[in-house]
Amino acid sequence: MKALVGRASFGNPDNGAVIQKIKALGYAAEFAQAFPDDPEPVKPENRGKAIGAYERTLVTPSPFDTYLKGDTNALTPQAQDGLRMFIEIGCASCHNGVGVGGSVFEKFGFFGDYWKETGSQSIDEGRFSETKEPADKSVFKVPSLRNVAMTPPYFHDGSVATLPKAILVMGKVQLGKDLAERQVEDLLAFLNSLTGERPKDFVTEPQLSPQAF
Repeated sequence: MKALVGRASFGNPDNGAVIQKIKALGYAAEFAQAFPDDPEPVKPENRGKAIGAYERTLVTPSPFDTYLKGDTNALTPQAQDGLRMFIEIGCASCHNGVGVGGSVFEKFGFFGDYWKETGSQSIDEGRFSETKEPADKSVFKVPSLRNVAMTPPYFHDGSVATLPKAILVMGKVQLGKDLAERQVEDLLAFLNSLTGERPKDFVTEPQLSPQAF
C-alpha cells in the first residue's frame, strides 16, 4: 500500500498532481461514494485503496489456472515448455504466488543497467528516490504477470513496446542470459496462458471529462 500511496505518481510530478488529475477526470463523486465517512475522499491513501481494489480484479481465471487444477490440456505443449523454462531459468523466484508476482521488491538490473537495454529516456532510481537508501537504487515492485499480454507497454516507464522484447530484456538484465528465439517463443506462449476472461464491465470504456485533457 505504501508504494501505491507514496511513490506511484504515474508519470506526474507528485501526489498533488495525481489528486488534481483524479478530480479533473470526474472521479470525485465515485470516491465520495466509495469512502462516505471520509471528509476528504480524494486523497493519496484512498487512491492506493482504489488501485488495490482494481488490481485484485485482475486475478481472472485463465488457462493456467485450469492447468493447475489438473487439466493438462488447458496449456498447449509450447506453453508447457514455456512454464518449465520459466521455472528452470529462475523467473519464478520473483514472479511467484497467486499473482505470478506482485508481492516483493527487487533490483531491476542484476546483470547490467536496465536503461541500456530498455532504451529508457530517463533513469528512474526506484525506491531510492523515496528512501535514500543506497540498497534501494533501481529497486522496484515486481509486477504481477497476470494478463501481462494485454498490458503493453512494459516496465515502470513504458519503455518497451512488446512482450517478446520485454522477455529478452528480463533474460539479459535479471538472469544474465541471452535467450534464443525459441526460448522467447516458449516463454511467450506461457505468458499468454495467464490471460483470463475479463469481467463484463471491463468492456465499457469510461467517459472521461474533457477537462482532464
